[in-house]
Amino acid sequence: MDDLICLISVKYQKNAIGQMIASECKRNVWASVRSVGRTEWAQAGQNGLNPELLVTTAKVNYQGEEIVEVAGKRYSVYRTYFNHDSDEIELYLEMKAGTRRESGQSSN
Repeated sequence: MDDLICLISVKYQKNAIGQMIASECKRNVWASVRSVGRTEWAQAGQNGLNPELLVTTAKVNYQGEEIVEVAGKRYSVYRTYFNHDSDEIELYLEMKAGTRRESGQSSN
């Protein structure tokens, strides 16, 4: 595992006037990053998904986050796979509409 990725969870809290405000909790973890295979790309594409990356990390690193940042780009987790004979989990990532921005930039 030679890539540092950022797992991002979103939590919502009410502010003083009762509005729900989103806040992000980010954690950096080590992982292996590679492109999805042809079969995964074709099958996911048939279901309307846009698969791009496959991230493998230790199972203990993953706590159900739905957003993953790799090299400054944000992706959505559309599928996970955990083999019970291993301590690693695979996260299948897709680029979602509106998430192509680099981290730290606003989406005006």
